[in-house]
Amino acid sequence: MSKIKDTTDGISIQDVTICDATAQMLKKAKRDGVETAFDRAASMKACPIGADSACCKHCSMGPCRLNSKDPYGKVGVCGADIDTIMSRNFARMVACGTACHTDHGMAILKLFKEVVNGNIKEYSIKDTIKLESVARSIGIEVEGKSVKEIATELYQELEKTFTQLEGEIPFAKRVPQKTLETWRKLGIVPRGAMLEVLETMNRTHMGVDQQYENLTRQISRTALADGWGGSMVGTELSDILFGTPSPVAVEVNMGVLKENKVNIIVHGHEPNLFESMVVSANSPVLIQAAKDAGADGINLVGMCCSGAEMMVRHGIPHAGNFMSTEAVLITGAVDAMVVDIQCIKQGLVKVADCYGTGLYTTNRQCRIEGATHIEFNEHDPLAATDELIIKAITRFKNRTAVVEIPKIVNTGVHGFSHEYINYMLGGTFRGGYTPLNANIINGRIRGVAGVVGCTNPRVKQDWVHVELVKELIKNDILVLQTGCSQIALAKAGLTSPEAAVLAGPGLREVCETVGMPPVLGLGACIDNSRILVAAAAMVHEGGLGDSIADLPVAGAAPEWMSEKAIAIGQYFVASGVFTVFGVTFPIVEGTKFHKLLFSGLEEQGMGKWGFTPDPYEMARLMIDHINKKRRALGIDKKSERVLVDMADRRQIA
Repeated sequence: MSKIKDTTDGISIQDVTICDATAQMLKKAKRDGVETAFDRAASMKACPIGADSACCKHCSMGPCRLNSKDPYGKVGVCGADIDTIMSRNFARMVACGTACHTDHGMAILKLFKEVVNGNIKEYSIKDTIKLESVARSIGIEVEGKSVKEIATELYQELEKTFTQLEGEIPFAKRVPQKTLETWRKLGIVPRGAMLEVLETMNRTHMGVDQQYENLTRQISRTALADGWGGSMVGTELSDILFGTPSPVAVEVNMGVLKENKVNIIVHGHEPNLFESMVVSANSPVLIQAAKDAGADGINLVGMCCSGAEMMVRHGIPHAGNFMSTEAVLITGAVDAMVVDIQCIKQGLVKVADCYGTGLYTTNRQCRIEGATHIEFNEHDPLAATDELIIKAITRFKNRTAVVEIPKIVNTGVHGFSHEYINYMLGGTFRGGYTPLNANIINGRIRGVAGVVGCTNPRVKQDWVHVELVKELIKNDILVLQTGCSQIALAKAGLTSPEAAVLAGPGLREVCETVGMPPVLGLGACIDNSRILVAAAAMVHEGGLGDSIADLPVAGAAPEWMSEKAIAIGQYFVASGVFTVFGVTFPIVEGTKFHKLLFSGLEEQGMGKWGFTPDPYEMARLMIDHINKKRRALGIDKKSERVLVDMADRRQIA
């Protein structure tokens, strides 16, 4: 084994994670002399000026560093003050995060277009009902048209999401009218995502936009091009192509690895690779090859967001979230880790090398020094995925690493798409959000919270997610989850219907009546757009205001770490949702830009930002906000239960 300098002595394992499987593997890493991101975070102290976004390196006159303790006591060489510097830095984070989700959405749109035009045969449209629903939602007439005709019109219309230079993105038609009017008044309705990212990058160049309020409008416009644009296109078309999720019981944690099988981890964000891996892993020829190598079969397992997508669509087991991607390699049981794009640590290469595991990149946009590249092409997907399976079988046959798999498996229910929630609440006859809204109005459910995002080695892995959600459900708040946060909650057992015993009496009654968990897993981080769709549906259903900003809802990213998270946070804030981040926040408190984000945007009719690293304070902020919205709606007093007779039922119909 090629060992790495042992720095694990520098961390206290119980202080960096509450995930027992990851903790077990960190102890093994210490014995093996293997370094992980937890070690690097302990030895790499964050720059305090950079963490506060009080530095500018956008030209060679600097870098210019301002003192966050006296933010207005100094300016940059060009004269840029703290608000200009912070807003430019924040804008660039939003632009990069939006570009990531937009590129993902474009890739799915391109695949969809090629399938519709018959140029790609290996994929097909699996959900024609959703195809028609999405088409109708943006004004496409579907009556009397074939699937191909509807799909052709849909991709032609959705292309505007990315390339349009004038007008409003197609999914703006889904936005509640009052929310859309606010955007129009502020001039922040997105045109095309490419244009918004381009303009943001231009305006943050040295000497261009130097007024933080003006730049913030473009920040919101760019972020909205993500949430109601690229991300929403990616989610909706993935459902049409690969199937719309519905609840499925899924096993999560490292115990899903099997010592006697060829274990293949797929990690990244694009479902088309994983879908093809499923086909290859079920090939009788390759299964026989695995058995000929001495294995009992092939075990395909997900990690991070592509794993979350396959978990909610197909019930494929999931080994862990972002901060467990190195730890899972330490088991010695992984025969191949296959990655595509986003959230992939370069440090995986050295850890994989220590255990003789092949790390394979597959996307032309993401290569890693030291990893083997096997390019994936949608026109011939099995060529790559079959080869990847064969590589894994070869490694199994020649395993030399000591195998130690944590015997921990947690089972939960995931796959609560908007479509299924609609059905779950109202049934086939009267599907809709009326029961949800009614239970919010009568007080059984206090409100709804979206708890999403990454895991970050600067805080104890999973702990903030779990403690926050426990506090929320205890206070009768229904929680929607995506991404790595969803896996943290799944490992803690909070995504099973049995977890309703931890909820407050009102939420518990609703969960037990419907048979659902108090925490609903929706999918990957790009699937945050499902939360936007749900929020819009709550407004359209009636009784909870005319705008998303009126709803008793809140959002949180307790362990965010990427620029994508900032883009997500800003599109929720611009949509009208109070959004709290943990770990750190790249804005100096007490500045004008800070005041704009944390209160000024709400005064303009949008949402606002919040920040605290403490899960209990985070819960209090969210609950207080939800209570404030309930008071504004006049529903802050619990309603008495009313028995409905047949005449009343006819009135409802």
